[in-house]
Amino acid sequence: MRTNTPIYQRVADDLRAQIADGTRPPGSQLPTEAELQEKYGATRYTVRQGLAALVNEGLIVSRRPLGHFVREIHPMIYRPQQEFRQKAPDLDLFTQLLADEGNGRQPSQDIGVAIVKPTDVTADRLKLTEDELLAARHRTRYIDGEPYNINDSYVRLSLVKDSEYMSPVDVARGTNQVLADLGKPLVRALDEMYVRMPRPEEVTRLKLGPGTPVAEHIVTTYTFEDEPVQVTINIVPGDRHVIIFERTREWPPTEQEAAS
Repeated sequence: MRTNTPIYQRVADDLRAQIADGTRPPGSQLPTEAELQEKYGATRYTVRQGLAALVNEGLIVSRRPLGHFVREIHPMIYRPQQEFRQKAPDLDLFTQLLADEGNGRQPSQDIGVAIVKPTDVTADRLKLTEDELLAARHRTRYIDGEPYNINDSYVRLSLVKDSEYMSPVDVARGTNQVLADLGKPLVRALDEMYVRMPRPEEVTRLKLGPGTPVAEHIVTTYTFEDEPVQVTINIVPGDRHVIIFERTREWPPTEQEAAS
């Protein structure tokens, strides 16, 4: 008996263990607060503390007035390397990635376009001068109506101001093709990954629960001449994605690899 463990922690630990071992599967309802009070000889406040701990961990959700339920999680497979491997040029990458999963889930997105001043993130990576402005395409992407990730792209306004890039709708041929048609084909990408807690505006856009970390995936894309053209900032919630990178190796190894 864990006599030194606070009762609210015992409530959380026991329920967490039952969720982990499958005793309480996704979507199942937890005991009521009254039932937990009786089982642990605890006050209502103490039981709520234990339940709140599991809500903050993203394991359960509250559905008033019904009670608490084990959270159902359907992660999206997030493959950054697919950007240059699109099979269907008329499909948005997000739509294609979801279609590749083959589970019938429905993608959608909100798209907004704005003219913005560069931040340190965009100015440094695009090598901007002080007086340059950026065209921004802000996308919040949804699966079955639930916000899943953010995809915000930035390019020099002078490059795209009279193009489809500035239209706040899905561009069927893809914005990468728009840039290529403007003389800036994107052939190389530099990927940066940062794991952090979300900012307030990201919590709002993605309807994030308490304690949910995100991966910030910053992509800088370049032309054949190594000119940086676009910076894309993806915000990927940790509770909704599995990030997969695929790598290949030359075989047999080169002489330099064999010597290392």
